Amino acid sequence: MSRDLTPGSLKRRGQLRVYLGSAPGVGKTYRMLDEAHRRHDRGTDVVVGFIECHGRRHTENLLQGLELIPRLTRHYRDTDFPEMDLDAILARRPQVVLVDELAHTNIPGGRHGKRWQDVEELLDAGIDVITTVNIQHLESLNDVVQKITGIPQRETVPDDVVRQANQIELVDMAPQALRRRMAHGNVYKAEKVDAALSNYFRVGNLTALRELALLWVAGRVDEGLRDYRATHNIDRVWETRERVVVAITGGPEGETIIRRAARIADRTAGGELLAVHVTKSDGLAGASPGALAQQRQLVESLGGTYHVVVGDDIPTALMAFARAHDATQLVLGTSRRGRINRFLTGPGNGQTTIDLSEDIDVHMVTHEFTGRGRLPSLGRRHSKRRTIAGYLSGLVLPVLLTACLSPFRHAINLTTDALIFQLGVVAVALLGGAFSALVASLIASLLLNYYFIPPIHTFTIAEPNNIVALLVFATVALTVSSVVDRAAQLAARGARATAEAETLSTLAGSVLRGADAVPALLDKTRTAFGMDSVALLDRTTGEAIARSDSDDAATGDREVSEVPVNGNALMVLAGRRLPASDQRVLTAFAAHVAAALERDRLATVAAEIEPIKAADKMRTALLAAVSHDLRTPLAAALASIGSLRSPDVEFSPEDQAELLDLADESLVKLTRLVDNLLDMSRLQAGALTLHLAPTELTDVLMGAMDSLSRPDAAVQPLDLDTAPAVLVDPPLLERVLANVITNALRHNAPGAPVLVTASHHQDRVEVRVIDHGPGIAAEDRERVFLPFQRLGDNDNTTGLGLGLALSRGLAEAMGGTLDVEDTPGGGTTMLLVLPAAPDDAEQLVAEEG
Repeated sequence: MSRDLTPGSLKRRGQLRVYLGSAPGVGKTYRMLDEAHRRHDRGTDVVVGFIECHGRRHTENLLQGLELIPRLTRHYRDTDFPEMDLDAILARRPQVVLVDELAHTNIPGGRHGKRWQDVEELLDAGIDVITTVNIQHLESLNDVVQKITGIPQRETVPDDVVRQANQIELVDMAPQALRRRMAHGNVYKAEKVDAALSNYFRVGNLTALRELALLWVAGRVDEGLRDYRATHNIDRVWETRERVVVAITGGPEGETIIRRAARIADRTAGGELLAVHVTKSDGLAGASPGALAQQRQLVESLGGTYHVVVGDDIPTALMAFARAHDATQLVLGTSRRGRINRFLTGPGNGQTTIDLSEDIDVHMVTHEFTGRGRLPSLGRRHSKRRTIAGYLSGLVLPVLLTACLSPFRHAINLTTDALIFQLGVVAVALLGGAFSALVASLIASLLLNYYFIPPIHTFTIAEPNNIVALLVFATVALTVSSVVDRAAQLAARGARATAEAETLSTLAGSVLRGADAVPALLDKTRTAFGMDSVALLDRTTGEAIARSDSDDAATGDREVSEVPVNGNALMVLAGRRLPASDQRVLTAFAAHVAAALERDRLATVAAEIEPIKAADKMRTALLAAVSHDLRTPLAAALASIGSLRSPDVEFSPEDQAELLDLADESLVKLTRLVDNLLDMSRLQAGALTLHLAPTELTDVLMGAMDSLSRPDAAVQPLDLDTAPAVLVDPPLLERVLANVITNALRHNAPGAPVLVTASHHQDRVEVRVIDHGPGIAAEDRERVFLPFQRLGDNDNTTGLGLGLALSRGLAEAMGGTLDVEDTPGGGTTMLLVLPAAPDDAEQLVAEEG
């Protein structure tokens, strides 16, 4: 077979095909090998890079006729492990290579830590790869699978690696069929079948894993469909799944509309709920931030997602969002505008959206606020005093202008008079709004006609041009006053929005930076609104949860405002009367307070759960360790004693002594393990009792050496007699040194002694236990101090992995520390730092009991 191996032909990236299984045993490897035979039969150069058949006869039969790349053997912890030979595959450079178990963790010694990284290198080399992976090994689903099955998955692969595959094929099987396969011995060996069927392979577990796999693949297919439609400029909605978009405005009808949309989405399996709020591009305040926050919480509690889009044309923005997300249905609330309002302003957003909907169904949901809106506002809402001033100026200013301009009637032409009157109308619009300007323009038109348009002192107009001029004046005056009023209105709203945004930004920043969010929020609320006091009350008891009072709070009658925070709390403000514009921002503050309360509640719950989680984790690890580490010495002791008591065998004195030594050694080991477990439990429960006393390191080291299981161990002390006494609990320090020295002896180089040195620095004494073994990698230095971690590089078969964890806990309980350093020339140094005993230590200990 000839192939083009020119450099240009190798620039393409290889194609990745993934067989994704819902559970082990569904047939991923079998399907992969079947595909390899199909490609091989049509002339493709296919090799087997790594296949794990797990003793399944039918799968092994499919290996016949395919070229196998010899495996590479790696030695790790006294054991040989077979691994995929990446370099051999790259040198062979086939068209297609089969690589099983994509999530596998490689044995240390290769270029990559994970097999999926090996696959990435093969793809970069232009080699097509066919691989397999189970749904439980995807990184994003790892914690979900653990909750379902109760079994953590140590080996994972990033979702993007699988998601970017050119082809993903789901290998699925009904739970009952998979359990039958297991029962027939087609998945695991006979001795493992019963345990697997009663644990991981329960019907409920398999059903949940199957659903996860189907949904994940469906999401990947959906991504591919979107890419295809974008590439081919397809704007029409393809109704592959029900997606319901609900438009929310922050109005009082929001909750009704959201719940209605959620019921529509729930009618079909896999339906999605998307809530969208359209905000104007000018950034001016519109909907209540507090109401929007509450509606967002409702959407998310119903399983939906919340989105915000910017658009000045609300119907167009809604339809653009709906089509971008392949929405099949759009839910809107009926208009709150009344009939007169609709007549004056024309069709609203709902009707316009329906006209633009095309193939998207639009639901108009009625609610109790339908048709209860006001007439359209023609001007700004001013204070009562300013409104009166505006009407008075509209009446008086045209008269004053007439009195000023009349003496100059023959010197100034009609155009100039009209422009001056227009300027007066604009001034009235700035002061009192559009209605005041309307009054001013009508009076100005009459006065202009009576005093300045011939014939004078009559409302008759002699020339037609003057009629046109008067009409133009009135029209321009009204138009300009309306524009001026609108500009002033937008300026006021813009200033208000800017102030609100700055206030809310400051509020959010203070909450994020502060440890106590609720008191900080109350302080900000009181300061921002100029109140005398703000209190957060429990609705059921009426007691104050938190409060903030100003130093110069006013006495006497004060206005009280109440704002609901959530179902259990109420925020009460005392001080000045709050205008309606402040009430809207106040709801946003209340929403922040509600979120802070919820965060505090979750933090409290998490703090309460954390010790339980730690205890459960330790309990689980303990149960896993007990099956071997505690049973082994117990079984050895029982066997020795049972042999000695057997009447059927006569033992020589030497054999009896050997059996007794074995029983004694096993019981000593068992005692040490139990003591470690009990001490670790006391440490975690905070029930460890200390008896501190000035202690010489030499005395403690001798006791630690006597307790070692290897009394002839090569341990060499240096400079211990020159170090000052330390203030410790002698038996506990003896345990610490014994554990650390035992760990050093286990990993030390053959024939080299373990060194124990001491040095004095101010009020601390540093004890170093030095070995010349292979050392500990930087990323593992904290892991060695975790319970049930055994990272030994020579012996990983004995002990519970509690020695170093217990040693650090005991050292910290005595006011010291235990850390890891590198030994110069190679090896590990355990640095134990202890408090030096002061000269009056005995008196201090006696006084403190």
